[in-house]
Amino acid sequence: MKKVEHTLDTLPPLTEAQKADLKRLAALPDAEIDTSDIPELTDAQLAEMKRPEHFRPVKKQITARLDADVLAWLKAGGKGYQSRMNAILRQAMLSRK
Repeated sequence: MKKVEHTLDTLPPLTEAQKADLKRLAALPDAEIDTSDIPELTDAQLAEMKRPEHFRPVKKQITARLDADVLAWLKAGGKGYQSRMNAILRQAMLSRK
């Protein structure tokens, strides 16, 4: 059997039947989706779950007032001082859990 690979640039175009199926599925309310063939997760499986390796939390723009010397210290490290500030705050947050 020959292996067939596609990239986003080389995907075959959708047929009219496929387009109609996608349109029908998109219009289907969640309550009408049959999930009976999906097994329930066990407590053990849920306990083992973790965020994907490349998880990126949503960023939120804020305005914060920092002491001038603290800001100077962060900026002295060069480009990326806001990311460093976020990492420091995240480490502090996680250490208090």
